[in-house]
Amino acid sequence: MAESPITKAAPPEDTSGSDRLDRQTILLGLVIVSGTVMAILDTTIVNVALETLGRDFSTGLSTIQWVITGYMLAMGTVIPLTGWAVDRFGGRRVWMTSIVLFVLGSVLSGAAWNIGSLIVFRVVQGLGGGMLMPTGMAILTMAAGPRRMGRIMSIVGVPMLLGPVLGPVLGGWLVEDVDWRWIFLVNLPVGAMALALAWWKVPRHSGGHAAPGLDWRGLVLLPPGFVLLIYGLSTASSSGGFGEPSTIAWLAGGAVLVALFALHSLRLRERSLIDVRLFADRTFATAAVAVFFVGIALMGSMLLIPLYYQIGRGEGAFAAGLLLAPQGLGAATAMPIAGMVTDKLGAGRIVPAGIVLLVVGTVPFALVGADTSYWLLGTALYVRGLGLGCTMMPTMSAALTTLSRAAVSRASSTLNIIVQLGGSVGTALLAVILARQIGDRIPRAAAGGDGAAAGMSEIPERVREQIAPKLADAFGHTFWVALILTAVLILPALLLPRHAAHEKDAVPDAPPPA
Repeated sequence: MAESPITKAAPPEDTSGSDRLDRQTILLGLVIVSGTVMAILDTTIVNVALETLGRDFSTGLSTIQWVITGYMLAMGTVIPLTGWAVDRFGGRRVWMTSIVLFVLGSVLSGAAWNIGSLIVFRVVQGLGGGMLMPTGMAILTMAAGPRRMGRIMSIVGVPMLLGPVLGPVLGGWLVEDVDWRWIFLVNLPVGAMALALAWWKVPRHSGGHAAPGLDWRGLVLLPPGFVLLIYGLSTASSSGGFGEPSTIAWLAGGAVLVALFALHSLRLRERSLIDVRLFADRTFATAAVAVFFVGIALMGSMLLIPLYYQIGRGEGAFAAGLLLAPQGLGAATAMPIAGMVTDKLGAGRIVPAGIVLLVVGTVPFALVGADTSYWLLGTALYVRGLGLGCTMMPTMSAALTTLSRAAVSRASSTLNIIVQLGGSVGTALLAVILARQIGDRIPRAAAGGDGAAAGMSEIPERVREQIAPKLADAFGHTFWVALILTAVLILPALLLPRHAAHEKDAVPDAPPPA
């Protein structure tokens, strides 16, 4: 595979033996964070607005969830193009173009006139946001070296910390006191700042001469396969559920396309969108499975918890955002510690503990009642946040430390695809389960089709008190599914390396600094 310009643009490695990040790498990390924070922040901002969007556009949960799912699928679709685009046009151009496209999608989403246009514009936004994280990750991992991978991943993880804390609160305030359109338009000033910082700090390199050909056949097979799989999940809210012939057809079609891509990738090797040979590395394959379920646990909870506070308890968007903040605070507490532990002892020492915390923090929601204490739920969310902080970035770090430097760019792109796919599956699956559970327990809620859960919070408070136990049961059942999907994480986590990375692991074929 041709050498990536990202590698050529990376700062020279620190040969002093120090595990500390140098000032240049930290500054570059902050510049990258200024761009990636938009994509992460926007996901969490939108979560608390789903009830309002469903009401304004007169649509149910199984449709409105595509505002999130479409965005995440678009991100996953464009991620495989990142390596080719960077080789062809240069990392700086790809980074800045992605910011511009993301901001354009934000403006269009803010101007949406119906649910269909909003979903389409969210896809445009996702196409821009999808290349931000993998491009930034590749730049920073090349700059830091494997011994400092945990620390640099902690910097990359900053948007994942800020998003869950600030996103729901900011989104709730904008929805209640300004207008829901501003949850998208707020990206204008953030994008302008990120673009200015990129112009100033991201290294210039031309690209072009080293670019391999684009894998058009893979592009035709893999992204549509993802779309068919997730669409099949979303159609399961119909009366036939997962046994509906149309649902089975969508799922089977998606599985066939993904299988055909796997065969195609084995033939094309590193020139394919995703090199499936990466999964021959046991550590990478194990971490990839874990990251998929982390995506389900993270994005599934970001869908369910705000809806529980708004639909089940009658809270407004701003209150729901505040009540969700402890999860982000927990992640902010744990992630720096998890980065250091990963560097010194290996991900296998910290990730299993994180999964236990995730499960413990989910149990109160699975047992939720009509009047469960907010203090108990807030504490549970903080514990969940600790678990997420000990799980997500250490797992991704472990996946990259055993690979050669030439494979890091492709591997980081693959991991980001898996995260987005996991999040898309979690969002679609749990939305379907919640809609069906509410429809089964409260038949009139299903009268509007696909579980009109998104409009449930508009019912009179007197009526809400009567149906509150049924709503709590519906959410509790759905949280049990989320808990089981989270607990499955323990299996791959036990196989992660229990030793620190070594500098020699990832750089034998690294080219000299440009």
